[in-house]
Amino acid sequence: MDKRQQLVTTAFDLFYRQGIHAVGINQILQESGIAKKTLYHHFSGKEALVAAVITYRDRVFLEWLEKRLEQEKFTAEGVIEALFTALDDWINNRETTLTAFHGCFFINTCAEYGDPGHELHRQCAQHKTAVTRMLASCLLKAGLEEQAAGQLAYTLSLLKEGAIVLAQVQGDKQAALQAKALALSLASSVYSAKTP
Repeated sequence: MDKRQQLVTTAFDLFYRQGIHAVGINQILQESGIAKKTLYHHFSGKEALVAAVITYRDRVFLEWLEKRLEQEKFTAEGVIEALFTALDDWINNRETTLTAFHGCFFINTCAEYGDPGHELHRQCAQHKTAVTRMLASCLLKAGLEEQAAGQLAYTLSLLKEGAIVLAQVQGDKQAALQAKALALSLASSVYSAKTP
């Protein structure tokens, strides 16, 4: 792993566990064993490092989710099963790709950078949009019409976010399974999602 990537992964681990504003540059340098001069060679400052960390987590999360979604046959029910089973594995620390669960890094970051116009906030919003688009794409492959796929993807995103927050804030380790049951019920009644 090169030094830039080492800085990014070390910073991610610290930011995710402790919060971005709670972690200083010196702590990142100490944990990574990398000199300050090297950090400033790669990043103009802490916010540039945070932006790189968001990009890193975005890539890791989307690649992980895409793999998990592709494990199921593309039916609406299959997409729902795959999404919430993946979340359940993550919430209950059975998923090593994403590291131990400390809630959603993107939600946590937006809590620290509350201005929707701030570049870091916008980066996090783009991640959430990308997840919803991925779900819509899977639902289109499952045979849903474009409008129905978009609506169901949005609903699944709402349930996903709620499950993550309940798991983080209230320690509800069953939240993803509850969301899955609700999503399957909605898919069959509201969207008439049937196997083609």
